[in-house]
Amino acid sequence: MSWLLDSVYLFVLSFLSPWLIYRALRTGRYRRGVRDKLFGLRESPSGGVVWFHGVSVGEIHLLRQVIAAFRRRYPDVPCVLSTTTDTGYDEARRCFPDLFVFHYPFDFSWAVRRSLRTLAPRLIVLAEAELWPNFLMAARQQDVPLAVINGRISPRSLKRYQWIKPLSRWLFNQVDLLLMQTEDYARALRLLGVSSDRIAVTGNIKFDGVLTDRGNPRTLSLRNMLKVKEEEFIWIAGSTQAPEEEIVLDIWRKLRRDHPNLRLFLVPRHKERFDEVAQLLAQAGVDFARRSRDANLDRPVVLVDTIGELGPLWGLADVAFVGGSLDGRRGGQNMIEPAAFGAAVMFGPHVWNFADTAARLIDAHAAWQIADAEQLEAAVRLLLEDTEERHRLGAAAHAFVQRQQGATEQTLALLGELLKKRQLLAA
Repeated sequence: MSWLLDSVYLFVLSFLSPWLIYRALRTGRYRRGVRDKLFGLRESPSGGVVWFHGVSVGEIHLLRQVIAAFRRRYPDVPCVLSTTTDTGYDEARRCFPDLFVFHYPFDFSWAVRRSLRTLAPRLIVLAEAELWPNFLMAARQQDVPLAVINGRISPRSLKRYQWIKPLSRWLFNQVDLLLMQTEDYARALRLLGVSSDRIAVTGNIKFDGVLTDRGNPRTLSLRNMLKVKEEEFIWIAGSTQAPEEEIVLDIWRKLRRDHPNLRLFLVPRHKERFDEVAQLLAQAGVDFARRSRDANLDRPVVLVDTIGELGPLWGLADVAFVGGSLDGRRGGQNMIEPAAFGAAVMFGPHVWNFADTAARLIDAHAAWQIADAEQLEAAVRLLLEDTEERHRLGAAAHAFVQRQQGATEQTLALLGELLKKRQLLAA
């Protein structure tokens, strides 16, 4: 089967190579770690490691508290970390300066086999999911147990898995331990025919790793840097994608006429769109600053064109709009972080990537779901003018997040059981 998959991958790579080369030249993406991605990892600090993997920035942030807690519990077990994207790699190096961080191999049989031989892992831990058939087969051949933590399956993903149900069942049954965020996600696996003894529900780790204190050093540093004043009303639109920046900017301009103390911090989801959004702001003629370039950040609008700052930045928000949720293509972004700080949180109708979290926040009267740009404008205006409702919504969100914490400990306990069962805790 591996030779067939390799042939398909090579065909797809050849077909896409002109576009990939163009994107690499234009944006700088896809250039880094090419040798390790194509041919596998050639060097490792040690063998017998626990290999953690997070696809991009969100998964790396999820792994921060998991890896830290794992190392406290098992200080003699070396850990390494891989990631798929360039932004994930940069964030992993920042978050884990003392860990060996590397690029996850493409799913060519030779690349994954070499990486596994080089690392000789005693356990592989995948954050949320990154299941590739050659990788799974190679791990099984080398008798390396695999675990998925903080697993989730969106309704869209479930439909796709059901189209190829036999392959989906095979994929998931190659994993020794599937630790899912909710019972609904666990039920989806069982519908696909995954063995129940591989599945457990642990809750959502993202609730454990978030900051909840607005007085934390990183948030205070940003407050000083951005010259945030007590009398100002801060609206943060984070993880936005086109056309959300344009929508938010149009609403801000309308509301600013009646509320001159309203400041807007825009944080696009992807760094390759930073210049595009800056051009949008320039063409609109607004007084704005770019976080990465301008010395004077005391402006009505700030484009936060940096990676890794959105988490603590949410601690400045009176009102938080979580992007990727208005146009129906992306499925929303993480609304836990602004909720944890007690911001008044809102998001659009398309949040299938965080469906359970969004539904529970709404049920707890701790967030608002708006249908479109018109409702977004009305919601921000109401919260600008109704201080009591804004504070109630934020307090409910903060309390909700605190009630959900504890998934990390459950996850570590089950990983420990798997290591003991396979007699892999000895150095």
